[in-house]
Amino acid sequence: MQSSHIKPTEPAWHVFDAENKVLGRLATEIATTLRGKNKPSFVPYLDCGDHVVVINASKIILTGNKMNDKAYHHYSGYPGGMKSHTVKDVIKEHPERVIEAAVKGMLPKNKLQGDWMLRLHVYGDNEHPHQANTANLKSK
Repeated sequence: MQSSHIKPTEPAWHVFDAENKVLGRLATEIATTLRGKNKPSFVPYLDCGDHVVVINASKIILTGNKMNDKAYHHYSGYPGGMKSHTVKDVIKEHPERVIEAAVKGMLPKNKLQGDWMLRLHVYGDNEHPHQANTANLKSK
């Protein structure tokens, strides 16, 4: 019996429009595309995913009352150094951070996670500098 060796292919580019999409459902699609699980040549120990460009991140939707209740915490390590920001505040200032945090939480915690996150490009509005790479693609 002969075993085959999978070689990673050149990564493709995908554009996701986040306008009126639920955060968690969009993040699962993005994480799947970044890992390459939608390809027939997927193996868990190789980086065989694609680049993902997300536009309109400021128009993302959260279900229920999460827009006001969900908070992101950061602790500096000093007494009294915990800072909390609600999703509504984060979307106003840095809308890309909400999607990046959701996708990072859905990726496996291993040595490939940094490579996958480098291929994630999130923008708050409709403009992005990857027009040449995504010119002939359809948005998802």
